Amino acid sequence: MALIVQKFGGTSVANPEKIRNVARRVMKKAAAGNKMVVVLSAMAGETNRFVDLATQMQKIPDLREMDVLLSSGEQVTVALFAMAVKNEGQDAISLLGDQVKVTTDRMHAKARIMEIDGDLINHHLDQGRIVVVAGFQGVTEDGDITTLGRGGSDTTAVALAAALQADQCEIFTDVDGVYTTDPNICVKARKIDRISYDEMLELASLGAKVLDIRSVGLAKRFKVPVHVRSSFTETEGTWVVEEDNTMESMLVSGVAYNKNEATITVSRVPDTPGIASKLFTPVSDAGIVVDMIIQNTRAGDLTDMTFTVPRADYERAMKIVNEVAAEIKAESVKGSQDIAKVSIVGVGMRNHSGIATTMFNVLAREGINIHMISTSEIKVSCVIAEKYTELAVRALHDAFEMDKDNLPVEEK
Repeated sequence: MALIVQKFGGTSVANPEKIRNVARRVMKKAAAGNKMVVVLSAMAGETNRFVDLATQMQKIPDLREMDVLLSSGEQVTVALFAMAVKNEGQDAISLLGDQVKVTTDRMHAKARIMEIDGDLINHHLDQGRIVVVAGFQGVTEDGDITTLGRGGSDTTAVALAAALQADQCEIFTDVDGVYTTDPNICVKARKIDRISYDEMLELASLGAKVLDIRSVGLAKRFKVPVHVRSSFTETEGTWVVEEDNTMESMLVSGVAYNKNEATITVSRVPDTPGIASKLFTPVSDAGIVVDMIIQNTRAGDLTDMTFTVPRADYERAMKIVNEVAAEIKAESVKGSQDIAKVSIVGVGMRNHSGIATTMFNVLAREGINIHMISTSEIKVSCVIAEKYTELAVRALHDAFEMDKDNLPVEEK
């Protein structure tokens, strides 16, 4: 008997019929002798509907009240799912984040899970019930409802799998696995059978939408095997697992892109100790993630600082940075939301030179200017004009022959 955690996204539970189909799929697994814990998202479109309602009440909605509002979407789906299971003659129970005690910090809209109490879930599993848990939500120590941000149901599922020491965690979505790039952009995109935690972390952080980055981080930390697969077929998907030797033979595993970023440039900042801290501390305190940073030294002990933030946080970040800029006597603050980040990822980069050069040559050949560059051991990222995103993705995918086995040139 295995303990399996399954997560189904919004498109998988978009209407009552799809919820019934998911229930039948889960019941089939349970009938085979498995203990089943199911994590559900809100029905597709519900979160956006709630956001629209909120902005009709407040231009910038209160984050605590937004969490109360948004968490109601998952409450609907888990209740309907439990009803569907009961209607088929099996037993199920729905549980919300505060009932399970998914304890989080107090960062509303972007809460992080601190602890999960698995006792209640184990109790119901021992009673032979299918346990369905509302994804995306938790509770602070003093009882406030919180949400985990977009993709938070993935994080809930992996965190539950870790807390319950599940045998596996299956993430069901509207795609049948992790691809070398977005198939909607590149028809040559190829499904990957196995990918390492580190590669998936990079892809998730760089814009790949298949898995939430925090869920991958938890999976790596607790060594939870994650199977990404389609809700609508029985086809084997992609396993996200620990790195092995076969993965190192892959030169580049994926091309990712992210259009949801913006750049902010603070010009003519005093080039003195502590200035960077003064600039970025209040941004960090506001829960805004800064990604790439470039500092250019000018003559006369002045410098320019350019950095990227999520586009959803752009207006808040600009307000904060303008306030700090006045305090540190910077000359100006400028921003742009017409940018995108394109990246290549692969553990094979550790042992092969010239990967970044190939990427730069490909972009230059296509007439695409690079605004910013960031690298790590297994990735290279470039900020470019947003209008060139699809062209860049296809060109890089072709250049590294990612529709093939992707072995290093000398091994082909």
